[in-house]
Amino acid sequence: MHQADAALLFVNRWLMILILGAMAVMVFTSVMLRYLSIGALVWAEELSRYAMIWLALVGIGPVLRVGGHVAVDSLAELAPPVVRKLLRLVVVVLVGATCIWVAYAGWSYVGRSWNQTTPVLGVPFAVVALAAPVGFTLTLWHLAMIAVGFVRQGAFESSEDLDPQKAAAS
Repeated sequence: MHQADAALLFVNRWLMILILGAMAVMVFTSVMLRYLSIGALVWAEELSRYAMIWLALVGIGPVLRVGGHVAVDSLAELAPPVVRKLLRLVVVVLVGATCIWVAYAGWSYVGRSWNQTTPVLGVPFAVVALAAPVGFTLTLWHLAMIAVGFVRQGAFESSEDLDPQKAAAS
């Protein structure tokens, strides 16, 4: 299980890196071509927008693992330890249920959107919509990998290169 999790996390993080890199190259190239009056890459804006959707949705899980999402926990921290554990369990159940619901609804939407095409690229919109079920299924996996530690101690994973505390301090 640990090897599968490590492999999935590795692929997930590299997918995020590649998408972000591709977006940067596309937008920079398009802006430079427009600035040099050669003409913009018409497709770059649309593809970058769809890449941003994919990046946001496949990035939820890895950020969740390190506690990088905004959380208001000041009231819960005042509660007794047993109540804190119970509240963390409720959070895990609600986040898990939301992931399942969005993944299910996303698959349904993907099935209905194969006949729609994007305006410039002309690809089926289902390719873009697929980001929701893929992203939330991955998030459900990542949630399952941290759930026990989070419920018991409120702990997240630590990561040298993805540290929300360092990012917030910057």
